[in-house]
Amino acid sequence: MKEKILVVEDEIIVGEDIKYCLEKSGYTVPDVAIYGKQAIESVAKLHPDLVLIDVMIKGDVNGIETAEEIVNRFNIPVVYLTDYSDNEILQKAKSTQPFGYIFKPLEETQLITTIEIALNKHQTEMVMRDALEREKEIRKIKSRFISMISHEFRNPLSNIFTYSEVLANYSHQLNEVQKCEYILHIQKSVKHLEHLLSDVLLIGKAETCSSSVNAAPLDLENLCKDLVTEIQFNTDNNHKIIFTIQEGCRIIEDISALPNSLLTPQYQLPCLDEKLLRHILTNLLINALKYSPQGGTVHFDLFCVQGEAIFRIQDEGIGIPETDQENLFNSFYRGSNVGKIPGHGLGLAIVKHYVELHGGEITFASKVGRGTTFIVSVPFQNN
Repeated sequence: MKEKILVVEDEIIVGEDIKYCLEKSGYTVPDVAIYGKQAIESVAKLHPDLVLIDVMIKGDVNGIETAEEIVNRFNIPVVYLTDYSDNEILQKAKSTQPFGYIFKPLEETQLITTIEIALNKHQTEMVMRDALEREKEIRKIKSRFISMISHEFRNPLSNIFTYSEVLANYSHQLNEVQKCEYILHIQKSVKHLEHLLSDVLLIGKAETCSSSVNAAPLDLENLCKDLVTEIQFNTDNNHKIIFTIQEGCRIIEDISALPNSLLTPQYQLPCLDEKLLRHILTNLLINALKYSPQGGTVHFDLFCVQGEAIFRIQDEGIGIPETDQENLFNSFYRGSNVGKIPGHGLGLAIVKHYVELHGGEITFASKVGRGTTFIVSVPFQNN
């Protein structure tokens, strides 16, 4: 479909003539405005691809002033119609950075050619602008990546080097307990690096869209309880996770062993990707514990509503500053108030990708010093 052109011309006959020429060439002309205010209202309502406007339309606002507001508010290209060759007027018009001029009396060939050139020029500029914005974003990501890598790799590599050097050069001076401690330190550092590299690879897969959903019948209650047990076992005992489940999510034990194909929809297990869901919930729960004060409680709730699972994870932690919330799901981005709490800024980016891969949504609410609540909703994949 051809582009929409808004014509702004106070001479009605001239305006209709322009409309006829443009429509004959395949363009759509949704309106011919007479005054500046009318033109701005039409732009806001119709979202044209280009505005063709007379420099000296009548009314409180002339064509140049109208064009300036259109460009500033809507970023829509403007082409001027004028029968003036006055240098001062042309200089004022030029300051609004128009995409072309058409001098009256109009020639159809000149009109169509100028419109086509203006549209192509604007399209090229938009592509270049998007490319520049993307390049800026890539630079930011690279900068955050380099900063994160240099910080996150330094300590474990230093530990590996130090402890291995001690074992190599002073092994004869160490007892078996000390040797085991040093080996455990090395193993812990290696696991940290493995985890970091795994997350980097995961975010790489996310950005190349090479992840997929493998949905299967899943007992959500058992999954959530298992996760709570695993996470509590592998973290310190100074935090507590309280899990609650809505009755509608519970599975009747007598039929839970039967295959889904033999059950009516109301008794079927929800089909979800266990691997993706485990990653999503584990990351959010560990974050909730990590950013909570000693002795803090994390509330983990499960609801089943109209064919989707809703998980709510609420902590009493440090909260997320408002200035950081917009970038929270960006790769390698960390909150400005995390201090020395370890992390690399990849977890939530991966979580968001996995949630969206499942056709779901993740939202959060947070206040500094009072905590954060994440809500994840994922639709069942039974169909």
